[in-house]
Amino acid sequence: MSAVFEYPLELLILLFLVVTFFQSSIDKITDWNGNLEFIREHFQNSPLKNMVPLLLGIILLMEFAASLLMIVGGIQIVMIGMKDFAIYGIELSALCLIFLLFGQRLAKDYAGAMTLAVYFIITILGLYVMVDFG
Repeated sequence: MSAVFEYPLELLILLFLVVTFFQSSIDKITDWNGNLEFIREHFQNSPLKNMVPLLLGIILLMEFAASLLMIVGGIQIVMIGMKDFAIYGIELSALCLIFLLFGQRLAKDYAGAMTLAVYFIITILGLYVMVDFG
């Protein structure tokens, strides 16, 4: 329990990112067809229009894997004070956000791309507080 008081910023950022990415991946699993239809329409005029199912699957796997790594990382922090898995999960989250940003820019959804910046800032802050620079 002392780890909760020793690493509050790290754990809160992990919790935020887990909620974000785990919920997103579960939504893609439970409403695959709805998500696919929305994204197909969203990318209908982009060079990615013929790859939507593949790309949606890749993003789903990345989000789910990042969530699992961050959950294990949070447990690792609480149990032994190590941050390895949390860092891997946050790095995968950042990569996922960059892929999403690339897609939003190609679809010319600049407002959607701008929204991703908020998540990216929190993700980079999470990485910053996890990495030991000493």
